[in-house]
Amino acid sequence: MWSCAVSAYVLLAVAIGVEVVGTVLMPKTDGFRNPGWVVLVLGCYGFAFFLMSRVVATLPVYVAYAVWAGMGTALVAVVGIAFQGAPSSAVRIVGLALIVMGVVLVNWASPHQ
Repeated sequence: MWSCAVSAYVLLAVAIGVEVVGTVLMPKTDGFRNPGWVVLVLGCYGFAFFLMSRVVATLPVYVAYAVWAGMGTALVAVVGIAFQGAPSSAVRIVGLALIVMGVVLVNWASPHQ
């Protein structure tokens, strides 16, 4: 059986994935003028926040938010580079690696329940 912390990290990963989907789809809303896409994007964000509310019941909010913000930012950037033609450079790749390393360090240095 999984511990509460492992379950919280699974929920956190799902929350990040759903938030990344919502963020990547945001341009489809056309400035919130396309109602179908607006509903989908808001649904993604709503579901992601619901999951985060469950996560912070187990993990410290500073850990959960650091992982959420760091990994979400890195994943949106990776999706942009890989699938949307965003420019890539060595500096950007190093920056993304530093974000991920920062998330790892925050988790590593955090006492868990």
